[in-house]
Amino acid sequence: MKTFKKYYYLPAPPEEVYLAMTKAQSIQLWTGAEVEFTDQPDTEFSLWEGDIIGKNLEFDYGKKIVQQWYFGEDNEPSIVTIKFHADKKGTSLEFVQTNIPDEDYEDFTAGLNEYYIGGLQDFFEEE
Repeated sequence: MKTFKKYYYLPAPPEEVYLAMTKAQSIQLWTGAEVEFTDQPDTEFSLWEGDIIGKNLEFDYGKKIVQQWYFGEDNEPSIVTIKFHADKKGTSLEFVQTNIPDEDYEDFTAGLNEYYIGGLQDFFEEE
C-alpha cells in the first residue's frame, strides 16, 4: 500500500474551494457527472457515477475534509485528508491519501491529478 501527498494551488479563497468540494451541486459542476454527496460525517458518497465511492468522516469548514475511499471489498479503506491553506492569491490545497493499493497507484494518481484536482483547477481558473 502506498501514500500519495501533493500540494495544489487554486486561485480562490479556502472557503470557496471547500464549498466547491462539499456541496453536491458544485461538485456536479466541476466533475460534469452525477454525484451523491452530503456534507455530514458518517454519510456515504459517490462521485463520477460510482468511480469514486466512500464515506465522509470529518468536516472542518474552510479548513479540512477527511474521507474514506474504497478500493474494492478486499482492500483496507483509503483515508483521504484534504486541508485548505490560505495563500497570497488563493488556496494551497494539501491532498494526502493513504492505503492506495500498489497495483492501482500509477493509474489512480494520474486520474486524480487529471480529473479530480484538474477539474477543480479548471473550475476556478481565472477568466
